[in-house]
Amino acid sequence: MARRRFAKKMSLIIIGSIILAFGVYNFYYVNNITEGGVLGLLLLLKNLFDIQPSIANIIIDGSLLLLGYRFFGKKFFIYSVIASISFSLFYKVFESIGPIFPKFDSMFIVTILAGLTVGSGVGIIIKAGCAAGGDDALALVIAKTTSLNVGRVYLLTDIMVLLLSLLYLSIFDVFYSLIAVSISGKVIDFIYYHNNEKNELVTN
Repeated sequence: MARRRFAKKMSLIIIGSIILAFGVYNFYYVNNITEGGVLGLLLLLKNLFDIQPSIANIIIDGSLLLLGYRFFGKKFFIYSVIASISFSLFYKVFESIGPIFPKFDSMFIVTILAGLTVGSGVGIIIKAGCAAGGDDALALVIAKTTSLNVGRVYLLTDIMVLLLSLLYLSIFDVFYSLIAVSISGKVIDFIYYHNNEKNELVTN
């Protein structure tokens, strides 16, 4: 039983990481859609204060994952590290392959696809009982300690970062990102709370 549960979790982590990496590279990166969450915060710190993203990422992501460890335990932390590494590896794979689709004429279509793929990837990973990064861990902790749904927390934190990004980006640059994070938040909620398994993360 334990072996089967482990295999299921690992399968979900791998599938979620592939979908997430695919969406982030092929829709966000290729089409220059601005990010929210930790990545958006890293870009904000770099542009406003010239703080190196590599250094800030270790501090911010590491601190948030340790926060998740405090609330959800060692298994959550270990699986989250696996998910984070998996995402990075698959992102490198898609980066080496190059863009799979020709550049879309409609940014609105790209934005919808970005929200659907990233939301699906993140939703599957947290359904497995872990987080792909520090912002995922933060969203799960806030959802656990408040009445907010996970998707709503993602949306609120992403919007905060994106609005702050207006200090160095145009409204046009941020507009499509706001649509993408709105869609991804809804998708995350649908996957995570599907079949009324809201407490799966904290009971396994």
